[in-house]
Amino acid sequence: MSRIGKQPVIIPEGVTVLVSNDNVVTVKGKKGELKQPVDKDIKIELKDGEINISRPSDQINHRALHGLYRALIANLVHGVTEGFEKKLELVGVGFKAVNQGNVLDLALGYSHNIVFDIPNELTVTTEQVKGQNPIVTISGIDKQLVGAVCAKIRSLRKPEPYKGKGVRFVGEVVRKKAGKSAGK
Repeated sequence: MSRIGKQPVIIPEGVTVLVSNDNVVTVKGKKGELKQPVDKDIKIELKDGEINISRPSDQINHRALHGLYRALIANLVHGVTEGFEKKLELVGVGFKAVNQGNVLDLALGYSHNIVFDIPNELTVTTEQVKGQNPIVTISGIDKQLVGAVCAKIRSLRKPEPYKGKGVRFVGEVVRKKAGKSAGK
């Protein structure tokens, strides 16, 4: 049995969960509303303030979907109550980030600045403290969307292995390589 799939998802105070006939889970909370379609074989039960997910058999695809949908539904519940946030750090001389609403303007060492449109469901903030690397914070209620946007921003200038310059997550460790060895 899936260790993740058999754990119930606890519904906190102020969150409503609805399961439609076509197996779409809708979660409403103080931060918004999220929907997740679920495979027709997976059964979802609401009782006593908990969501229980069960599978019909021990086939490998049912076992895989069991834990997957439990994690996705748990992310929906966490998203509408607390939300998700990721921070990116711009490491490099002259690297800057400025936002105006949901438009992010990045100076990443290329000849032109990169203008990146953030989806309306997310919020972006930038902070620059003198002597420290600029930090871009992406936050929202949809964990998948927050992660996808952060990955896209990181892909604009991945950290290189010699000096470590580039866009990285806060706390990410970049393994550095040794450069050319100096003369003999």
